Amino acid sequence: MKALLQRVRFAKVEVDGLCVAEIEQGLLVFLGVEKDDSEEQAAKLISRLLAYRIFADDEGRMNKSVTDINGGVLLVSQFTLAADTKKGLRPGFSTAADPVRAENLYDYAVEDLSAKHANVAFGRFGADMQISLLNDGPVTFLLEA
Repeated sequence: MKALLQRVRFAKVEVDGLCVAEIEQGLLVFLGVEKDDSEEQAAKLISRLLAYRIFADDEGRMNKSVTDINGGVLLVSQFTLAADTKKGLRPGFSTAADPVRAENLYDYAVEDLSAKHANVAFGRFGADMQISLLNDGPVTFLLEA
């Protein structure tokens, strides 16, 4: 399981021209689900991203988490994060979870995140989404479970 975290000033998701989710300052998290991923891994990854210290403290150091600043978390399913890009000129998706398994784990992550953090929003699994954001920094990290 992979989570691409982007520290943002704001982010929103549109589907068919309608805004379905948005946050102000916080994290935009793209979640990629692979074949052998589990609910346990998802729960650990959610806990880790909520505690990951990438926001500035009073001295300007990355010492605060999204929880510390009461920031928003926008979680978006991202099938392409599970791509195998080690060789060739075209990504392979043999490592990605099948759509049913991926949706079940994404739904689990949504429930777990909602239980652990108050300020959350979510993309729509499998939808053609347009994402708008203002990356803050830029600050981007890839977490793997």
